[in-house]
Amino acid sequence: MADKEIRLTRVLFVCLGNICRSPMAEGIFRQMVHQSGLDARIETDSCGVGDYHVGEPPDPRAMREAQQRDVDITELRGRVVRRDDFDRFDYILCMDGDNLEALQKMAPDSGQAHVGLLMDFASEDTGTEIGDPYFGNTDNFGRVADQITAGCQGLIERLKRGEASD
Repeated sequence: MADKEIRLTRVLFVCLGNICRSPMAEGIFRQMVHQSGLDARIETDSCGVGDYHVGEPPDPRAMREAQQRDVDITELRGRVVRRDDFDRFDYILCMDGDNLEALQKMAPDSGQAHVGLLMDFASEDTGTEIGDPYFGNTDNFGRVADQITAGCQGLIERLKRGEASD
């Protein structure tokens, strides 16, 4: 029996500037992927719909919140969504409706990615959108990280179930 070729699943997390929500989602999801033993099967990245913070590290409050969850996002740098992301990634998951609307406007007709909200994957009711904590206080980053964790956990479970049906 020949070994089945492993299909890599690529996931892109998107927020407005790529310094708060989406880098936390990338880091939290990477940790879940690793803990699930799926490193060879799932690749992840993050970006923003706006180019406000290209090349910058995540917000210090986001890094601190991630670190409290044993997630290191200090090496991540902001980037803006590119047209080829719609073909390169299988899932492009936004944090809120404004980001989703912006992505839907820029998506090429030929794009293959599932474009949607991260919270669509959450199994618990923690809201449909992940609000931007940038102008809030430090407590907002904890709430956002909890929501991201719920969405990422649901996504991991869905990807695992998909593997079982391969």
